[in-house]
Amino acid sequence: MIEEEAARAELIKYRLEQSQKMVEVAALLIANNAIESAINRIYYGMFYAVLALALQNSYETSKHQQLLGWFNKEFIHTNKIDIKYGKMLKIAFEWRMKSDYETLTTFTLQEAEQMLADMQEFILKITVFINQK
Repeated sequence: MIEEEAARAELIKYRLEQSQKMVEVAALLIANNAIESAINRIYYGMFYAVLALALQNSYETSKHQQLLGWFNKEFIHTNKIDIKYGKMLKIAFEWRMKSDYETLTTFTLQEAEQMLADMQEFILKITVFINQK
């Protein structure tokens, strides 16, 4: 049991580190005008943070929609986490889908910079929430 808890704690730490790495990658992509790729990394940084939260709560899935639904049900709808973070994640997911799968989709530098700022705020909120437990 103790080994399992230690392994889970390491995996949570790893997912949070992944999310922070995506902040760096997204910033580099934006600086190099690779906006659509930055949008992808912004979403994944947020996704990794939610994966860490899910691990802490013994919830596992490989499906994005299921994870987002779980996050909304367990944390947004219960007011454990402010609704604005649910909206940030939803927008990031939608924009990632557009940038990855729709043709001729473009985002402005300003939109990408705002998404990066939202990503940083989101990851900080989730990290603080995890560390409070």
